[in-house]
Amino acid sequence: MDPECTPTKIAIVGGAGAVGASAAYALMISGLASEIVLVDVNERRAEGEAMDMSQGAPFVRPVTVRNGTYADCAGCKIVVITAGAAQKPGETRLDLVKKNVGIFRSMIPQIAAAAPNAILLIVANPVDVLTYAAMKFSGFPTGRVVGSGTVLDTGRLRSLIGQKLAVDPRSVHGYVIGEHGDSELVVWSRTTVASMPIAAFSAQRGRAFDAYVQERVADEVCHAAYEIIERKGATYYAIGLAIRHIVEAILRDQNTILTVSTLLTGQYGISDICLSLPSIVDHDGVEVVFEPPLNADELAALQRSAQVLKETAQAAGL
Repeated sequence: MDPECTPTKIAIVGGAGAVGASAAYALMISGLASEIVLVDVNERRAEGEAMDMSQGAPFVRPVTVRNGTYADCAGCKIVVITAGAAQKPGETRLDLVKKNVGIFRSMIPQIAAAAPNAILLIVANPVDVLTYAAMKFSGFPTGRVVGSGTVLDTGRLRSLIGQKLAVDPRSVHGYVIGEHGDSELVVWSRTTVASMPIAAFSAQRGRAFDAYVQERVADEVCHAAYEIIERKGATYYAIGLAIRHIVEAILRDQNTILTVSTLLTGQYGISDICLSLPSIVDHDGVEVVFEPPLNADELAALQRSAQVLKETAQAAGL
């Protein structure tokens, strides 16, 4: 572990937003952090969030929660970045990408200067393109720039399968890979329950889980955020917990396999773009990126997803 990093000091840039504040709260009650710094352009809101959380200190393990600036990222082991513009009515996805790449172009060098030994955990959307941007703008080793990727999508997949098969979602093993977005894909050929392919398990369970059900589940996973946003305006609790899960894997050096977004260097014939594949996450960030066997349709879908991301990144000037 780098001696210049405080092992359990974490900064959240965008900490006054719904996602950033939810992540801070999840980290506070987890006991993983000794210090949490909320950095936000809305300094007064960040101060208010820090005050509110700090008043819960008697009910959790010792932790300091405060607001700060980019300079206060100094000494952090992890800097979580949730900051970014939200899509406005009439604004295209590419408009949003260009806007957030511009924000990252200004913000990331300041964070990197303050915390040159930190791991950057990118959560802002579109997360794959912004992870790629953060890698370029920080100059950090690729393993130390980690996107939240499809960690949440994979959690949603396991939850939905668990509901439909009436089993604990923790007993479901499967992944969503590719873009965190419309071109993502479920690796159905490798999804198992009780060490059995999902079709075999569902047959023994007496519950239908054919190609039609798989298609519906994959669609629900992909569009889950849209459904939540339609009802409550934003999603933040589940991603806050996903952030805590990734942070725990790093701080505890767990060697956890997570579908984080990271730079590909030839896997499946894909390179020079960030997307999600099962990867070992430890105290140094991403250690190894794996290539699970895919069938022909899955491979083609993954390569299409990568092409979508490459075109988006190029259009945004990366």
